[in-house]
Amino acid sequence: MSYQVFARKYRPRTFSDVLGQDHVVQTLRNAIEQDRLAHAYLFVGPRGTGKTSTARILAKALNAEGGPCIDFDPEHPLSREIAKGSSLDVLEIDGASNNSVEQIRALRETAAYAPSSARFKIYYIDEVHMLSNAAFNALLKTLEEPPAHVKFIFATTEANKILPTIISRCQRFDLRPIPTEIIANHLRHISDTEGVSLDDSAAWAIAKGADGGMRDAQSMLDQLVAFCGEHINESNVLDIFGFTSRETVSALLVGILEKNPAKALEVIHEQFEAGKDLSQLLNEVVASIRALVVHQLNSDSAREGFSESLWADLTRAANRFKPERLLKVIDTFSEAESRMKWASNKRLHLEVATLKSIQHLNEIRLSDVISAIGKADPSELEMVTPALQEPQQIEPLSKPLLKPSDSVSTIDQLIAQAPEVTEMPEEQAVAEDSPPQPVEDTSKQEPDQNTSEDDQTHEDPLIKEALHIFKGRLSS
Repeated sequence: MSYQVFARKYRPRTFSDVLGQDHVVQTLRNAIEQDRLAHAYLFVGPRGTGKTSTARILAKALNAEGGPCIDFDPEHPLSREIAKGSSLDVLEIDGASNNSVEQIRALRETAAYAPSSARFKIYYIDEVHMLSNAAFNALLKTLEEPPAHVKFIFATTEANKILPTIISRCQRFDLRPIPTEIIANHLRHISDTEGVSLDDSAAWAIAKGADGGMRDAQSMLDQLVAFCGEHINESNVLDIFGFTSRETVSALLVGILEKNPAKALEVIHEQFEAGKDLSQLLNEVVASIRALVVHQLNSDSAREGFSESLWADLTRAANRFKPERLLKVIDTFSEAESRMKWASNKRLHLEVATLKSIQHLNEIRLSDVISAIGKADPSELEMVTPALQEPQQIEPLSKPLLKPSDSVSTIDQLIAQAPEVTEMPEEQAVAEDSPPQPVEDTSKQEPDQNTSEDDQTHEDPLIKEALHIFKGRLSS
């Protein structure tokens, strides 16, 4: 028998083999047990999440011997035919190459005939969003009221391109990206079955790079076995696929959280010189900061693949900042990610985002000041801010200084005899609750030509103004 790749060799064959899609599996199992079978199903999800495998398993359960049955025998001849795609009653159609209205009309004609050996005739259309609008419209009536022996199963990665009239006639199941931990555990299971030694860090690196797709992870493991042989470590994964190690991500994060721009830029320079994908490095940094924020809110959260020592260093550095500060760093890197997608110089944008993140961590916000004041001792604040003293009361004059009959010479004599008046301190001159008074700018005003030299050098502006008024009246 020819060699079979891991993605086909370890394809799920029963409901219990489907990983990471418990909500879909449980619903289908209950529907079969309760005999509440729909006539059309729509599976939506990213690549490699199990849409085709789940459709084949559903077809096996519906056409099982004595079925429909959830605990069918995957080794039954009919089940093996469905798994191979060679069954005459389970037709797998590629929506990309069979998207014309004429082909859908031919499908409608064949749907009227009874199945040859199975209980149901099942039409599985992959990438159904590739059908034309005319093909969708030709399928509407048959899809809404198909013959009792016909079931439709559709699969797509882009449900937004399917007509709403088609979606409304189907039971929709959204398959989610498979969690990284589940993929890593399954990769270790495959390696143990194949007699290959796979390090935990290597399994995590593969699962992280697969981005929720089990098929991608299995294909990468197959490639690594061909390259490394019987032992695979993390460095092999990083060298072949250009992924970023946990140590590198930790070094960059520590440089940012410790406000050490030289260290952070050095890590970026090393990754650039090594030919690593800087966009992937940025995504790793964002995911790690998110994990740190979640850890501050829930200490039992996952470590995002970091070892205990690296995670301890990261949490120690991140606990000095509040979650909102770390969220601001995430926003900064997210903005850089959108720019890096189309930029030729990705290194520049990553370095700028790193420096901006450190700058955000250095900022002192109003909330920090309010928090510091709230925690301060009132006695300390009294030492910093001097208490306002009440202004001294000025006694009124017992008799007026000037009379209307006084001459200019008399006024000059009073000025010469007036005691020197010192300016009142600002703290004493302004009461705590008094509104601010507008201050006239007299620095540019020229001295009155009729005033004497003593008037110009007098230090009390109120007395000077009064003397000017009296002199003006006497002169007139």
